[in-house]
Amino acid sequence: MRAFAPGRVNLIGDHTDHTGGLVLPMAIDLGTTVVGERGGDEVVLRSDWAGDVVRVPLDVADPASVAPEWGRFVAAVVAALRPTEGLVGAVTTTLPVGAGLSSSAALEVAVAAALGADLADPVGLARACQRAEQAATGVPCGVMDQLASAAGVTGHALRIDCHELTVAPVPVPDDVEVWVVHSGEPRSLAGSAYAERAAACQQAESAVGPLRLAALGDLDAIEDPEVRRRARHVVTENARVDALVAALEAGDAAAIGEVMAASHASLRDDFEVSTPALDALVADLAATPGVLGARLTGAGFGGCAVALTAQGTALPHQHTHRSWKVTPSNGARVT
Repeated sequence: MRAFAPGRVNLIGDHTDHTGGLVLPMAIDLGTTVVGERGGDEVVLRSDWAGDVVRVPLDVADPASVAPEWGRFVAAVVAALRPTEGLVGAVTTTLPVGAGLSSSAALEVAVAAALGADLADPVGLARACQRAEQAATGVPCGVMDQLASAAGVTGHALRIDCHELTVAPVPVPDDVEVWVVHSGEPRSLAGSAYAERAAACQQAESAVGPLRLAALGDLDAIEDPEVRRRARHVVTENARVDALVAALEAGDAAAIGEVMAASHASLRDDFEVSTPALDALVADLAATPGVLGARLTGAGFGGCAVALTAQGTALPHQHTHRSWKVTPSNGARVT
């Protein structure tokens, strides 16, 4: 049995999923593979990249206490699914860990698929793996990463409504390439201010109702200026998702650049999750001939930028050793 789950890059729509907003990720051709045989009363997986083994009983009670650390994600999937039989095998990955390409979600979805989760129900699979991520890390993440990994479509990004949990494939033009470029700063959600940002959004919603339904004028009712800025990012970012969808469908290069630049500025100034290194990287990319648009991608606090480019565009040479050209790919599968 061989189960594969892709990572994802988010083209736009960051820090909107945990308020039920809109996102535009795409599954990519890098991912995590679990090879093994089902049976027994525990899950035993060897990791080539980590160089160790995790053993998880099927009745695991506290996934967050499991060692090694990557095994917490495996244990949390076991706790979420409660499979009737275990698994003995190995895990490999082509994803850079800690780069913001959802290596943890890919691990979760691959393990779930290997344990027999129903791939025909990507929403159910994604929600189970979202619960696993939250249990493993304590981070109140949304469902985007797991759903993008479960529901990817070759050649397409995915417009996901994180409240309705609907997925609409959006074609990525054949003459547009997608690059992911590392800032040089590793990213860790568990050690970041992600939970603090999510709490600010909840505080905003207590004043104005669901941010996915709010208009900019509604935000005047929020007294705390910092909370108001956090909410303003979410409201404007939701609008930018549909603006980028329209720009991609129209092949409007100028609009692609404008929307991505506005998204990065909002993440930098209103949500405050960028870093000087990410800001410099995005500016460098945006100034490169052939780059249509660039922005940080994922949660921020380090990690990567994403750039949409014309075919054959050469990135600045100082970044090429830490960059990946990725293609929109299918979601999780078992062979």
